[in-house]
Amino acid sequence: MSSSIPYPATLGAATASKAQPRAIARWLELVAAFVIVIVLVGGITRLTESGLSITEWDVATGILPPLSDAAWQSEFAKYQATPEYRLEASIGGMTLAEFKFIYFWEWFHRLLARMVGLVYALPLVFFWVKGAIPTGYKGRFVGLLALGGLQGLFGWLMVQSGLVGDMTDVSHFRLSLHLLTALLLLACLVWTARDMRQLVKQPAARPARITGASILVAVVLFIQLLLGAWVAGLNAGHAAYDWPLMNGQLIPDVDFSYGFFWTLSHDPFLLHFLHRWWAWIAVAALVWQARRTGGADRTASIALNAVFGIMIVLGIATVLSGVSLWIAAAHQLVGALLVAATAWAMHAEGAARQAARAAQSA
Repeated sequence: MSSSIPYPATLGAATASKAQPRAIARWLELVAAFVIVIVLVGGITRLTESGLSITEWDVATGILPPLSDAAWQSEFAKYQATPEYRLEASIGGMTLAEFKFIYFWEWFHRLLARMVGLVYALPLVFFWVKGAIPTGYKGRFVGLLALGGLQGLFGWLMVQSGLVGDMTDVSHFRLSLHLLTALLLLACLVWTARDMRQLVKQPAARPARITGASILVAVVLFIQLLLGAWVAGLNAGHAAYDWPLMNGQLIPDVDFSYGFFWTLSHDPFLLHFLHRWWAWIAVAALVWQARRTGGADRTASIALNAVFGIMIVLGIATVLSGVSLWIAAAHQLVGALLVAATAWAMHAEGAARQAARAAQSA
């Protein structure tokens, strides 16, 4: 999350007289908010089984939904040719009105993706032309743009995986890649925005660097997010509706006959079990992060504590509610907020450590 470009002390003072770190920070925070909304809508898209309702990707013409009955019938016919419809949706029958409902969520998700691309790219060009980007950061901003484009590509590859053969859902591996790339982008946006805020307070500030302890916390959180993505992709949230037991057992029955690694990445009961109990390891790691951050930025520490507490409560509520749409969607929303709060806390710790070292060497 730190810039790989050398940042000599002689550059100082945000380094160019035209640099506008405050405006850039606000812009990045706006983009981060868009990403959080996209993660929420993506969760709703998944929970409503809407992701395969649009079978094509048209960058320009796909902006508008069908505008006539004939156009709707054409889109419905394309969906009816998918394995999901033939093997699942057609069993109970689906009306055009029901198709329009799932189509809306996928269309809205893609529309937001287009919007966030514009909200990032157009101001980037403006700040670049105006010379408002602080010295040493242009490479990072280009990297963020590339990461956003890559995340969109992963989204389409995810959809394609559910349109072939007898697949009635998208690949949970591609779903996790799509979601985790979005969360990485969110973390990088928050981190860079905090770097800009540092420049506002201290024009000679260098980009913050993540500490070794924070890297360990990030790995623990990554595992939990990966497990959550696989649980979502395999509908493993429906494996049990009781808590803390699973179908009356502390440890569910797991069939390892397909091999350990296949079971670890495919068995819904095992993944549900791992996701609900690895969460407590993640909580311990985040408590540790919050305590280390407290001395540097108390607000960031409080935010992190609050968000992971809400995350746990919503996770349990999702199970007990039988995976209620809006509770599960709120769980994913708070997951995105957790990533943002963690990045904020890690940045605060890294910046404080860096400032302390600079003061010692002065």
